[in-house]
Amino acid sequence: MPLVMVDTIRGEYDETQLRTLLDAVQDAVVEAFDVPTTDRYQILTQHEPFELVALDTGLGIERSDRLVMIRLSSKARTQEAKVTLYEALARNLADRLDISGNDLVVTINENGDADWSFGHGTAQFLTGDLT
Repeated sequence: MPLVMVDTIRGEYDETQLRTLLDAVQDAVVEAFDVPTTDRYQILTQHEPFELVALDTGLGIERSDRLVMIRLSSKARTQEAKVTLYEALARNLADRLDISGNDLVVTINENGDADWSFGHGTAQFLTGDLT
């Protein structure tokens, strides 16, 4: 936990780069949210170029086809943890894959303990199996 969904444009990254991308994202989540390294739930989706659109929201940000959009579903996190995540994501992607900060878009959707089941039809946060 959290559940991380990563969207890219098909063909911009090879299989090795996509694995590096997912590892870089996981490392940022572990750093910012102080979760165990084995707490890893990721979905990677690749899209045709016309299927993934991210304009600049009036900020003057120029994007390329190397666009990476990251969506996280997570328990509530502090503002400080979220800012740390954004910074760690940008740093990791730049350092490991030379992805510009212009090509990174991140959003976090918060949910509660009753919104998670990790298997067996059980709400592990509610039963106390997870904290």
